[in-house]
Amino acid sequence: MSFPTSGPAGLGDDFRPTHVVPQEGLPAWEDPDVSRPTVALDAFLPVQLLSRSGDWGEVLCSNGWSAWVDGRLLVAVPQPPPTAGRPLARAEDPGPLLERAAEALERYRRAAGAGPDGEAFRRAVRGLRAGIVIDGEFVWVYDTTARRWMYAEGGPLATYAVAGEPGAPPAPQPPPGGADPGGGGDVEDLPHAPTRIVGLPDGGGR
Repeated sequence: MSFPTSGPAGLGDDFRPTHVVPQEGLPAWEDPDVSRPTVALDAFLPVQLLSRSGDWGEVLCSNGWSAWVDGRLLVAVPQPPPTAGRPLARAEDPGPLLERAAEALERYRRAAGAGPDGEAFRRAVRGLRAGIVIDGEFVWVYDTTARRWMYAEGGPLATYAVAGEPGAPPAPQPPPGGADPGGGGDVEDLPHAPTRIVGLPDGGGR
């Protein structure tokens, strides 16, 4: 674990775990950066997910220590029933992933049957990614958004494997109305000098 949070070392009754560490344990980092590892988290350790940043998850442990982990691998703890009148939500319902896999397969089928134009085929399937294995009641389906394989036996999905280490956090977005040489922003706020168009010498020589 990495950093003690502000406040008492032990959180006591105020700690509300939202996830547990998987049975293999979980590598941890001081920041959402794979170059800054820290002590790995023990198997089945209850943690509270504080924030998400892409594949990364910031977790808090019951002793007040926090760390960053691959949030895709955390196992969700069942939560109490919602307030009366609010619908139940299944965060890992296999339906959406299965529909996306079917749409990707149909897109590939149409591209492959369009004719012998190789360049047109490559354009049609550029960026397409899907994966699904069905073996009787068992299913493995690839979640392209979180870059992980999900597994189910006729019920809700659970994470089976992830495709590599957690990715870099999303880049910070520029503030509304920020520097934009095409939109009237302050040029001095740009991270580099604006591009300038200059004329060639007479005759176009170099």
